[in-house]
Amino acid sequence: MPQDTRPAAPSVAFDTEMASAYDARNSALAPISDNMHFLIRLALEDLPDRARVLCVGVGTGAEILSLARARPGWRFIGVDPSPAMLSVCRDRLQAEGLMDRCDLIEGYVQDAPSDTCDVVLSVLVAHFIRREDRPAFYTAIRERVKPGGVYVTAEICQDLTSPEYPEMLTYWKRVQSRMGATPESLENLPELLRANLGVISPEETRALLTAAGFTSVTEFFQAIMIRGFIARG
Repeated sequence: MPQDTRPAAPSVAFDTEMASAYDARNSALAPISDNMHFLIRLALEDLPDRARVLCVGVGTGAEILSLARARPGWRFIGVDPSPAMLSVCRDRLQAEGLMDRCDLIEGYVQDAPSDTCDVVLSVLVAHFIRREDRPAFYTAIRERVKPGGVYVTAEICQDLTSPEYPEMLTYWKRVQSRMGATPESLENLPELLRANLGVISPEETRALLTAAGFTSVTEFFQAIMIRGFIARG
């Protein structure tokens, strides 16, 4: 039986107000997210015209919107533990006329169907999974990827003991400032990365994905401490 990967205490709980403001808050990151979504679409160009796609931590639906516009034959499952986020996601998908191609599930990755998806994505999600829970999280994702399918993850991924980390932290603080971070929150950022979030190094990420059963892992994107990986089943 697959291990339950529900976090005992989710790192972030989105209420209705936070969910509604989520996209506005992150609009300052549009140059990064637009490039990331472009590269994800590029990496998935060879997938079938009728692919089934699972978005873990679907949030407000940015990944579905990006892919659905480019691939009209794809169908989507979005799973998220926050009913407020799913409500915003549903409204956005309905406004785009996409709900007939989408199923939304309130819950976590193990609440999605197993072994049925050509693509699984978790974009800016994995670093919210506690370090000790990360192996089970990746394993649960592997169980939902068809043989020959792919997993795309983008996450805060950094060796916090490396010589380059202090300079990377400086750049990351500048990113957070553009998202409205206060001086106090910037001061607490190193502790947030070390203790509150499950930030791990690129090497550890590769090792965990390989241990979960993926046959190859390729890094395809980096924007300061956000790294994207494509793992093949």
